[in-house]
Amino acid sequence: MNKKQNPELMNNDPGKWFGPFYFNKEDSRIMVPKLNPSLGGTFNLASPYAILILTVILATIIITALYG
Repeated sequence: MNKKQNPELMNNDPGKWFGPFYFNKEDSRIMVPKLNPSLGGTFNLASPYAILILTVILATIIITALYG
């Protein structure tokens, strides 16, 4: 079984990690576990849905700070 068939192996490639950030266009998951799973998960920044979710979260924080 190769990496394309098993997405759990995709996030173990250190070439796809840039510090705490994960970027892999071949991985369709929005959230992936960190290299050390006990530290939680992170967004796949190559996914347009992850970018949308992060934009909404950031916009909510900014709007709340300005008008809340």
